[in-house]
Amino acid sequence: MRKPTQRAPTAGQARPKYPCHVRVVDVNSQPETVPTIDDHSDVLIIGGGQAGLSAAYFLHRFGLAERYQLLDGAPGPGGAWQFRWPTLTLAAANRVHDLPGLGIVEALGADCDSFPAATAVPDYYRRYEHDFGLRIRRPVRVRSIQAEDPGFRATLTDGREITARLIVNATGTWDRPFIPYIPGAADFGGRQLHTHDYVGPDEFAGKRILVVGAGISAIQLLIEIARNAEGVQTFWCSRTEPEFNPKPFTPEQGRAAVARVEQRVRAGLPPRSVVSVTGLALTPTIAAARADGILQWRPMFTRITESGVCWDCGTGSPTAPPDHLDVDVIFWNTGFRSALDHLAPLHLRSAGGGITMTGRLATVVAADPRIQLLGYGPSASTIGANRAGREAARVVRDQLAELG
Repeated sequence: MRKPTQRAPTAGQARPKYPCHVRVVDVNSQPETVPTIDDHSDVLIIGGGQAGLSAAYFLHRFGLAERYQLLDGAPGPGGAWQFRWPTLTLAAANRVHDLPGLGIVEALGADCDSFPAATAVPDYYRRYEHDFGLRIRRPVRVRSIQAEDPGFRATLTDGREITARLIVNATGTWDRPFIPYIPGAADFGGRQLHTHDYVGPDEFAGKRILVVGAGISAIQLLIEIARNAEGVQTFWCSRTEPEFNPKPFTPEQGRAAVARVEQRVRAGLPPRSVVSVTGLALTPTIAAARADGILQWRPMFTRITESGVCWDCGTGSPTAPPDHLDVDVIFWNTGFRSALDHLAPLHLRSAGGGITMTGRLATVVAADPRIQLLGYGPSASTIGANRAGREAARVVRDQLAELG
């Protein structure tokens, strides 16, 4: 059970207490309206997830509440959490970190770990936005950003254009699910889906499903499907076999992992996830699944066929995995990529394939320091997002002071 975070409210602000059992309205059911947006703002924050909210909060703390606007493409508060599968609870989620100034237990109550993340986190974010009066416009999607002296011009998907002097991008990864290229994918006669599309285990009842991936989502969903879908047969493979660490994950290990990810983005290389560096914790749930034979790992297949997948198709070997595996479903849990397509006109990518980052916490784009990326590289974790939000606001404060 999480312990409440004790933080004082800002001066003159009273915080209402909310019972944890309040039913959250589905954000996807809300009618879309055309939100009022400012034609110009000194600072444009793009993205209403944890990093974006954190940056907005600290801009208020630094006295810049009237000098920014935050555009969020989602239909309601909650960032990517509002789109997660219904069976994912706060307890099972990969750590929903407190936003600065108002902890999740403080907002929702001490017994909320059993609540679905897809409703509890939006409820938390909605209250956070309201309590601190954050200047958020939604749903508003940015199609492209172009440099235009003395700042930037943003074109929205509805055709409107706005300008800003500084950009804080916090668009995350949810809109960019990644599936690796495997020969024959177009020939498969069954169903293919990504973590992004998962609803629940019942739809796989009676099916033969191959889960692909070595991250926490792949492991969690493999176990959930194997234990809850009636008559299902599960198989699992990935490019590398994950390492399960039976020892508690220490802060020192976390800092070392973040440092390695940061080193890559400072060198202009594509970022790796923090989890890919740290490995996975051997939880009781995972240990039980291993004992029950659910986590029987296979190496990555080399081709997809009409009826399944195969390894080095046609060669065969008594010591190798079966040459061909018939499956009804291929379930890709192969991660996401940073949603940065709207920044393409700025030509920020380096020869190494990534965006070279600089600054104290690697939030500043080296090629154009007026742009900051939150949730890219070391700030892609929930803990890193808060630190990055504060740092982004500090950088903005200093830049605006210089610009006058």
